[in-house]
Amino acid sequence: MGKYLLEVCCGSVEDVLQAERGGADRVELNSCLFHGGLTPSIGELITAKRLSKLPVMTMVRPRQGGFCYTDAEYRTALADAEALMANGADGLVFGFLKADGSLDVERTRELCRMAGDRTKVFHRAIDVAADWKEMLGQLIELGVDRVLTSGLAPDVFYGVDTIREMMDFAQGAIQILPGAGVNLKNIDAILERTGCDQIHVARFRQYTDPSTANNRDIFYGGALYPPEDRYDVIDGDYIGQIRTHL
Repeated sequence: MGKYLLEVCCGSVEDVLQAERGGADRVELNSCLFHGGLTPSIGELITAKRLSKLPVMTMVRPRQGGFCYTDAEYRTALADAEALMANGADGLVFGFLKADGSLDVERTRELCRMAGDRTKVFHRAIDVAADWKEMLGQLIELGVDRVLTSGLAPDVFYGVDTIREMMDFAQGAIQILPGAGVNLKNIDAILERTGCDQIHVARFRQYTDPSTANNRDIFYGGALYPPEDRYDVIDGDYIGQIRTHL
């Protein structure tokens, strides 16, 4: 590890392997990055742990579109968390809010209890908090280890002042991890202005799978109809450039 810890946001085992090749220190494993990251499959986790030596933080998010879950969705999250830990997850990444954007303290407490001594990360649900200071204080009291945040901005570069405030507010009681829109052009300014010692990045390269070329009229996705012969994988070379830069 260099001066700064580098975490890479991954949506597959191939992403994890490319992140490791590029020099990442840690990965966050998800599925469905198009929707902000959902719970990965157990198979992805098992394979990532077998093929990579990196610590793997696993997303616990049962659906897209917010963080106020029904009872059935919450039970799914608990079952997923239990299965992920049973199969080697080094930490859980989660976020539970009430409808008004405040922290769901009881559900967060239960996930923290389940995680035990594994790393507990509250994700960017804090970026839509009704009151981030109140929420950060509650997360500290609950024993959450780290918060992933863009500083309540669509792009972390525009949230650096808020992240600096979070660092000052936390006084080392919880780790603050900046992420969202980080690249080689802005990473120095983000780290310098926030005072953080770790960063969360994602950078993808497009690949082509020709197996669908026989029938171009077929689509397996939704109304957006993405090309069926293309897919994204973490750009290990770009990650390597960031690692060298740090």
